[in-house]
Amino acid sequence: MKPYYDHGGITIYHGDCRAILPSLGTFDLLLTDPPYGIGEAAGKNKSRTKLAVAKDYGNEDWDNAPPNTDTITLCRGSAARSIIFGGNYFDLPPSSCWLVWDKDNGESDFADCELAWTNLPKAVRRKRYRWAGMLQQPGRKKEVRQHPTQKPLEVISWALGHGMPASSVLDPFMGSGTTLRAAKDAGIRAVGIERIERYCEIAAKRLAQEVLFG
Repeated sequence: MKPYYDHGGITIYHGDCRAILPSLGTFDLLLTDPPYGIGEAAGKNKSRTKLAVAKDYGNEDWDNAPPNTDTITLCRGSAARSIIFGGNYFDLPPSSCWLVWDKDNGESDFADCELAWTNLPKAVRRKRYRWAGMLQQPGRKKEVRQHPTQKPLEVISWALGHGMPASSVLDPFMGSGTTLRAAKDAGIRAVGIERIERYCEIAAKRLAQEVLFG
């Protein structure tokens, strides 16, 4: 199986994670953000801003339905520890540690928070980081958004820190590659899988950059 990208300890595979995961072995940490099945890829973002014209990411079907339970189980079985954003949309066991991202949205129809389920042996943790359309965290350089459900690098890096220690990270729903970039910045080997080729290309370009913000 030939990787789409393989450099500096970071590997990308283009394809369906259900076909690729069985050949990859196991990892220390699963850190991923699967589709929630709420239609965010179907042009929904275009109507969700009051301040400026929203970016048009196209109209696609990859978020029309969430991964089924067997797929989530396959992903969890590939790593010793798991952090799964959108965990409230999936059939997962009770957890003592949910990671809560407070998006500091103000008035909008976006969710105030997003939840990541974990199997980590610790208490609930929260991070406040603004990420609402054109509004991003004050005092930070603006991060380029290239995917309709892209998470801020700082939020993913925060989640990655909670999964430490880990020498290998897996993201089977890679999107634009934020998990891989966070792993690269932390000096951790990582593998991402993405079935839409243009996002593989975007992720590869992000990984090649020394400075991500502009």
